[in-house]
This record gives sequence, C-alpha cells and structure tokens, in this order.
Amino acid sequence: MIRSMTAYATVERPIEGGALSAELRAVNHRFLELGLRLPDELRALEPALRERVAARVARGKLELVVRLRAAEGEGGLHLDQAMVEQLAQVSAGLAARFPGLRTNLTELLQFPGVLRSRDIDPQVLQAQALVLLEALLDQFTAAREREGSKLAEAIAERVDAIEACAAQARELIPQIRSSQRQKLEARLAELAQPADPGRLEQELVLSLQKLDVDEELDRLGSHIKEIRRALKQDGAVGRRLDFLLQEFNREANTLGSKSVDIRTTNIAVELKVLIDQIREQVQNLE
Repeated sequence: MIRSMTAYATVERPIEGGALSAELRAVNHRFLELGLRLPDELRALEPALRERVAARVARGKLELVVRLRAAEGEGGLHLDQAMVEQLAQVSAGLAARFPGLRTNLTELLQFPGVLRSRDIDPQVLQAQALVLLEALLDQFTAAREREGSKLAEAIAERVDAIEACAAQARELIPQIRSSQRQKLEARLAELAQPADPGRLEQELVLSLQKLDVDEELDRLGSHIKEIRRALKQDGAVGRRLDFLLQEFNREANTLGSKSVDIRTTNIAVELKVLIDQIREQVQNLE
C-alpha cells in the first residue's frame, strides 16, 4: 500500500520498576534522515534502532524519542558512585593546571551515566526496547498507509481529469486541422497569381504537420496507464511518480507550444494546473 511520508505514532509499555515509552514523528524529505533521542541506558542500542527503522521506512525526516520512566515510589534516581569518583579524579588532575576550574553540580548531574533511573539488566532493557520499537513502527506504518491512501485517491481523481483533457484535445484536433486548412486556402486564394496545386498541397501538409500532437497525446495516455499502475503498487513510489510527472509536464508543454486554437491552449493550461496539484501531493509520498 502507498504510504505518506508524514505520520506520528507513540507507544508505552510497563517494565520492571517503571515504564518504557517511544514516539516517532516524520515530515517530508528526499531521503531517509533519522534523529534519535535516547536515555543513557539505551545509547548502546542506537545502531540496532537505526537498522530496524531503515528496514521499515524508505524516505522521510524522522525523529525517534525513547523515554525511560521510573514508577512512583521506586526510589527515583540513583547516583553512579564509580562514575562520580572517576570525574573527581579527572577534576583533581586538572586543578593544578587550571586553578580557576570549578565544578557545577547541575552540570555534573547532567553528565552521561552519573544519574541512573534504576538498576535494570541492560540486555533485558534493550530487548524490551526493540520489542517496543516494532510495535511503534507498526502503528507508524499504519498511520502512513492511511494518509497515503487518501493521497492516492486525490491523485487518481486528477489523473482522471488529465485523461479527460487528453480526450477532449483528441476530439478537437480534426476540427482544428480542417479550420487551419480552410484558412490557408483562403489566404492563398487572395494571391494575385494562382498557386501551383502541387505546391499548395505540399505547404498544407507541412503546415498541418507542425500542428500534429498525436504523438504527445499517445505518450500522455501511456503515462496515465503507468501512473495508475504505480498507485496500485506496495512500498515507496514517490520517486517513480515524480519522474512520471516530469514526462506529463513535457507533453503538456509541447501541446501548448503547438497550439493554434484557444481551446487546445486552455487544455494545455489545465493540464499544467492538474500536474502541479499532483506534484504537491506526490511530494508527501514515501
């Protein structure tokens, strides 16, 4: 199923001595960019978390936040005495070289590893975090798919409108050719000297060839089939659709440049409007 790049999900699970929660949010981005905010107890798990997210998400700017919360009455925070002793030794060693060096209590407590929520087996905690992440990614993917479904419907409606414009242009082309032939014949009839019939026919053919947009309309029809096929695929399709829109835009530009009738000019303008609307929606797709 097609997925949007924007989504938000959050989960929380009770663990021994507290709770583990995580939230994941994403906005549009050309590539996958993941920012992590983890408690000290889970910093070693960062590579595994990045790998798990990358396996489930192709594009987007994501922010993953994991929190470890102690249960009420569980003793609160614990000071890592070994860590504090190491920092004290470092401070003592620097005191002789930097007499003005002062240790700030707040900064000391913020140093990674000084304060710990509780004594929890790191392996158990990491395993619980990975299970929590999978549940989070399930919710996150479901949210992306719901939004992606809505975007796909909106894109499909505009593709139908593009197809209607192409059909309208195809119906008008024979009328425009006939009108242009009559205009050219009328102008040649005004000449003082009669034109050579063979030369006249040749000029008519050359003039009408410049107005021929059958190839452009055929290619447009092919692109319409391809974009509909892409909308039915699973996984990331945003880049594929973006490429197709470039082809749509090329055909619309050619149709407009070859137009000699206000009706086909208006159709070309409408095509450009529809293509731009689709592009805005495609930018939100993974």
